[in-house]
Amino acid sequence: MAEVKMVLPPGFQFDPTDEELIVSFLNRRAANLPCYPNIIPDLDSYTAHPWGLHERAFRSKTEWYFFSELKQNRATEKGFWKETGLSEAIFTSNGDEVGIKNFLVFCGDGVHTNWIMEEYRSTTSQTQLRGLNEWVICRVREGKLFDCEEKISCDDDGVELSYLDEVFFSMDGNDQDDEITFPT
Repeated sequence: MAEVKMVLPPGFQFDPTDEELIVSFLNRRAANLPCYPNIIPDLDSYTAHPWGLHERAFRSKTEWYFFSELKQNRATEKGFWKETGLSEAIFTSNGDEVGIKNFLVFCGDGVHTNWIMEEYRSTTSQTQLRGLNEWVICRVREGKLFDCEEKISCDDDGVELSYLDEVFFSMDGNDQDDEITFPT
């Protein structure tokens, strides 16, 4: 069966908020309801390397979007998606929590790349009751995770410390000989 490409109207902008990704797209996909426009494809995201997404995922500006089933093994032929340990709760404008956004970086050849995945998972009771929380929606982009100089290690040890982190940890205050004095 050939894949049909949807033709969108001129000037169409796809720039959804985190809330819209979960409520308008992910929850509908998980419940097997139609989305309009139906532009976000289903992919096995964890077998695709990020620079190959342009052929398979929906692209808007510099970001790629796709649905995937949640898996623990995120290995690809060229590397793997590593969880950063950073996550963010997603709330509606009414203050109700509807989902969680996890941040992952793509690691290849033992080093992290500039490819970042934001993996959205629904936490609404409606999808959990139906057993539909295995679907996620992913937003992939190339760039920095944050504006800071935080580095993510692609080893199993976890997060690599930046220079400033090492300076602050070296000043942990456990030396009993050090006294704090104030000018008089």
